Amino acid sequence: MSTSKHKNKHIDSSGGDALEGRYSNYFEVGYNAFEFITDFGQYFAENQKAELYSRIITSPDYAKDLQKILAESIKHYEKNFQPIQGE
Repeated sequence: MSTSKHKNKHIDSSGGDALEGRYSNYFEVGYNAFEFITDFGQYFAENQKAELYSRIITSPDYAKDLQKILAESIKHYEKNFQPIQGE
């Protein structure tokens, strides 16, 4: 079992954090026996291509933790704002 710590929090997008924010509308996820690899980027319809700019590599245990915190965050978002229309 993983020992990760994570938070589910609402973030004010008006700034103030030292972290650089990047918009992503394109993701690629791969895996092997030891890790999950997630690439983030932007897809541009006019070029019919995506530009990748960030790669996150994590263990299967932490990938499972990420799945859980994303599901919790989506649930809270929809409760506070509106249902998300997805495929």
